[in-house]
Amino acid sequence: MRRHTARAEEEQSIDLTPMLDVVFIMLIFFIVTASFIKETGIEVNRPDASTAQSKDNASILVAVNGNGEIWIDKRRIDVRAVRSNIERLRAENPEGAVVIQADEKATADIIIKVMDAAREAGVFDVSLATED
Repeated sequence: MRRHTARAEEEQSIDLTPMLDVVFIMLIFFIVTASFIKETGIEVNRPDASTAQSKDNASILVAVNGNGEIWIDKRRIDVRAVRSNIERLRAENPEGAVVIQADEKATADIIIKVMDAAREAGVFDVSLATED
């Protein structure tokens, strides 16, 4: 009688291998299709603009804070190194545009230097980020 009960328990067990395969495939699918948000590394108070438009292919983000510091990929960058960093990011994504997230108190001098460095790096699609 004991053997009969053991066989019945074996026959009633559920094989979880196909379910684990499906879960693993779904995990891979979501990782591959997920879009990751790039950040500059600092939070800036962007100025307000009534004519602001959304930018879809903004993949190179440059932040300029009120102290004149420039941040790219969560690192503080010297103004002389902006061009080389943008060239490196442009090589990773040739279709990407540069978006400068300038603080309200940032000087025009620093913003213009960043814009010039982006154009020297071969990116002519340069925009300034604003609040809606």
